[in-house]
Amino acid sequence: MAAPLTIVGSGLAAYNLAREWRKHAPDAELCIVTADAGDFYSKPMLSNGLNANKTAAQLAMKSAEKMAEELKATLLTHTRVSAIDRAAHEIETSAGRLAYSQLVLALGADSTRAELGGNAAEAVLRVNDLADYAIYREALDGKQRVVLLGGGLIGCEFANDLVATGHQVEVVDIAAWPLSRFLPEAAGHWMAQRLSAAGIRFHWQQQALRLDHDEDGYLLTLSDGTVLKADVVLSALGLRPRTALAAAAGLATSRGIVVDRHLRSSDPDIYALGDCAEVEGLVLPFVLPIMQAARALAPTLAGQATALAYPAMPVVVKTPACPAVIAPPASACAGEWQIESGADGLRALYCDAAGKLQGLVLLGEATKERQTLAAQLPATLA
Repeated sequence: MAAPLTIVGSGLAAYNLAREWRKHAPDAELCIVTADAGDFYSKPMLSNGLNANKTAAQLAMKSAEKMAEELKATLLTHTRVSAIDRAAHEIETSAGRLAYSQLVLALGADSTRAELGGNAAEAVLRVNDLADYAIYREALDGKQRVVLLGGGLIGCEFANDLVATGHQVEVVDIAAWPLSRFLPEAAGHWMAQRLSAAGIRFHWQQQALRLDHDEDGYLLTLSDGTVLKADVVLSALGLRPRTALAAAAGLATSRGIVVDRHLRSSDPDIYALGDCAEVEGLVLPFVLPIMQAARALAPTLAGQATALAYPAMPVVVKTPACPAVIAPPASACAGEWQIESGADGLRALYCDAAGKLQGLVLLGEATKERQTLAAQLPATLA
């Protein structure tokens, strides 16, 4: 019997690829290996699950058993992959060595760890999967004071979710405004005002230095000497693509696992997609790029080479206190921001020297222009 197509991972990238591939290869052997429980859920729901009143069990839309049945797959859960033997076409796992015909790495990314001193540094929570979310929900039970490390996209989503459910929320960030990687300064301050009005307290241009136990919680010391009291401390400092397994196998890695437009790594029988993959310098940990990649890779794995293309893909930020849509311009694109703001909304358009739209930020009521303006944006990867 031929070795199966083997997918490592069970997140949106892995399961959507498997679904797409089954359209092209309905009866071929498929093996999915995951270190997690293998239940299917939408990771973006983790940052607004509180206000939706969802437990971890309720966020799981389908069990691992159901996924294995639907995908006609051998699904190995709670199984870690420790090495790739490229010459033998095998992976080393906690369940033994497994052969593969083609291997897809859908490994995801790790939450960046906060570098803190203090005797409670290990108490900082990170929510990167369903199991983390269950721990987070348990930690919040009966608690009010939450400090978030990081005022980026995910940090602001969690902060909004927490304040909407009655928690006292403080956010610490070394930047001077929220979503500083994506928003021009004026837009950042506009958003900060709306989130502050919702009850979120920000500590900008501050670094968290140490976390210590207190008699009824924790004490977080900031770089300016401020000490914040907290019942729960949550880190949302960004993601780092999981590249160690690929690098140890001799595959090319940079910010992510380096793949070409067919999502093929430096080994012709190993592919990568999702949060761990880097395509022409792009690492895009969002739902729409994952869906595009799955739809392109599936036929390629079935023998119909299909190059990946990314259309314009504005990101909707889940901050109801300040609705936001962002489409950052390409880093190499020269241009300037044109900003219009009022009491109810802000529109920031990034235009090149020819006046063509290259990026945008829409806040508040301006988000209603998303479809019209998104149609004017260039493709992210043509």
